Amino acid sequence: MISIRNLSKSYGSVPAVEGISLEVPRAQILGLLGPNGAGKSTTLRIITGYLKPTSGEVLVKGRDAASDPLGVKSLIGYLPESAPLYGEMLVFDYLDYIAGLRGLEGEKKLPEIRRLGRLCGIFPVMHKPINALSKGYRQRVGLAQAMMNDPEILILDEPTSGLDPNQILEIRRIIREIGKQKTIIFSTHILSEAEAVCDRVVIINKGRIAADGPADSLQSSLKAEQTLHLCLKAKTAEEVERALKPIPGVLSFEASASGDLFRARIQSASDIREELYRCIRAQDWILLEFSQEKKSLETIFAELTQGE
Repeated sequence: MISIRNLSKSYGSVPAVEGISLEVPRAQILGLLGPNGAGKSTTLRIITGYLKPTSGEVLVKGRDAASDPLGVKSLIGYLPESAPLYGEMLVFDYLDYIAGLRGLEGEKKLPEIRRLGRLCGIFPVMHKPINALSKGYRQRVGLAQAMMNDPEILILDEPTSGLDPNQILEIRRIIREIGKQKTIIFSTHILSEAEAVCDRVVIINKGRIAADGPADSLQSSLKAEQTLHLCLKAKTAEEVERALKPIPGVLSFEASASGDLFRARIQSASDIREELYRCIRAQDWILLEFSQEKKSLETIFAELTQGE
C-alpha cells in the first residue's frame, strides 16, 4: 500500500530524515514513535505530499507522492497535529463544506456525513459551533474530516495530544475500528497507546529508524538482559546466594530476608529459568513466587533514544 524508499529530507544543512525505508501493507495500524525533532511529522508530511523529499521516494499504491501529489492526496485522509477547523462554523456546516471539497454532492453527501457522525460519535454536537467544543470533540471532528469520502489510508499526527484519559480511550476505539479495513499511520508520544492500538511500531531517532516490529517482538528482541524475581523459603540468605549466584548467566544477585522468607532479584544474560528451578528443587526449598520482569515499551523507547 505504501512504499518508502531511502527517504531523506534536509532543511538547509540540517537533516530531519535520513535514509528511511518502510513497507506498509493494507489494513495495518502503524505507530510512529520518537522524541521531539526525530523526524516523525516531516515523514508524515512527505507521505501526504505536503513536502517534497531531498532524496528517495514515497509510493502510495504505485503513485509517487512527489510527482503526483494530487493523486496521492486523493487516496489519503490527513489529520495534522493542529486540526484544520473553522471555529466559527457549526460542525454540520463544516463537514458539509469538507464533503463538497472532496467531491461529494447530491444524494451522496448527507449519508456520508451521517456515517462519520456515528463512527466518530459527534452527532450530539452537530448543531454547535466548533469553537464551543471540548478538545476531545474537536479532535473527533478533525478525524471525521480526514475520513470524508472514505479514503483508503489515514495519516494521523499526534491524534490524542492534549486529550484527557477518557477522550484518549474514545479516539483509540475509533482508530481500532477504522483500522479493521484501512491502512493507518499515526505518530504518538503515548507509548501505551502504541501497545494498545498498533499492529506494528516504528521508533525513529535522529531521522533514522531505530526499531521496527510488533510491540511484543520489540520487547523480546531488544531485551538483552532479563530480570527474575523469586520468593522462597530457605534456612539462610547465605545458603540461597551460595546456591543460585554461581549459575551460568547470572549477572547480578540481590537478596533480602524476612524470617525464613527470602526475596531475590536476579539479572541474567540468558534465559536461566529452567536451571534456577532445578536448583531450587534440588535444595528442597519451597518456591512461593517466580516471575520474569518484562521490559516495557517505555524502557525500550528510552534506551533507543537516550541522549535526546
